[in-house]
Amino acid sequence: MIVWLNGAFGGGKTSTARELTRLIPGSTLYDPEVTGGALRYLLPPKRLSEVCDYQDLPIWRRMVVDTASALLAEVGGVLIVPMTLLRQEYRDEIFGALAARAIRVRHVVLTSEETILRGRIEGRVEFPDDAVRSEAVRQWARDHVAPYREALSWLRGDALVVDNGGLTPFEAAERIAEAVRNGTAGYCPIVQTPEPKAATLAAGVLLFDEDDRVLLVDPTYKPGWEFPGGVVEQGEAPARAGMREVAEEIGISLTAVPRLLVVDWEPPKPPGFGGLRFLFDGGRLSSDEARRLLLPGAELRGWRFVTEEEASTMLPPVRLRRLRWALRAREGGRVMNLEAGVPVG
Repeated sequence: MIVWLNGAFGGGKTSTARELTRLIPGSTLYDPEVTGGALRYLLPPKRLSEVCDYQDLPIWRRMVVDTASALLAEVGGVLIVPMTLLRQEYRDEIFGALAARAIRVRHVVLTSEETILRGRIEGRVEFPDDAVRSEAVRQWARDHVAPYREALSWLRGDALVVDNGGLTPFEAAERIAEAVRNGTAGYCPIVQTPEPKAATLAAGVLLFDEDDRVLLVDPTYKPGWEFPGGVVEQGEAPARAGMREVAEEIGISLTAVPRLLVVDWEPPKPPGFGGLRFLFDGGRLSSDEARRLLLPGAELRGWRFVTEEEASTMLPPVRLRRLRWALRAREGGRVMNLEAGVPVG
């Protein structure tokens, strides 16, 4: 199990985490800042210069999951992780990948009044022998107070919120330890299917509204928007898999087998194995049908009908290329064969 301490930079996560390891027998502290520091020695300077925050690097998010998993396999017990996550898609990606490995996450958010938080930031001395670096840390924390406040609206949704404004780190840790023992610490209900161990088949279905906009859904377990769909199960026809996923994900039962638009071979790209990706035309939904769309809260956060131009700002590049060719195939009444998003044949 992981107890993930979230909250503002400078809000007392690390000091509380240290106390928590003393209160929970067999627990181990893992600070993902260590992983971020290691990337300075692993990545080319040019790649590092392209981001302002380690969290924006996909490799950081993968390494956090891999390191946490390896630590639990090595030492067992409970892993205490003090790390600020203010972008919901990053939280979803990391927690979803942990869920795929059957690792339970208890999400705890430390919060306090802004005046108390800012006072703690100003009193923070990260490097006693380096005033310049200490001030840089304080400025980083100041700059992220507003994003933290904005993130509280979703952070409170699935986390145990502990107001540590008037508490010492030990007192805050006591409350968290008690919640962990009682099973009332914030269980994050993000789910994900087990990570593939070989190439997979996946089927997506394009659904359109009366204005010919395409439906996208926002998964909780990975970054970026997606089409309704999922992995084709053993012995299942791809089109039928798409129909099943549409019913499971958004509560719409398609009466006709959807027409194939695109077959795209996705090459392996570590840590993924690639495979075949099918996109089908599920047809138009009437306004009444669209109003009946349902979302399972643990898997999907939201849905939207969007134009192709709007989709370009929401879909990751590989899915956007697949969508664009699928729309061209729909317009031309044909099926397109793609390799890595590029037509062949």
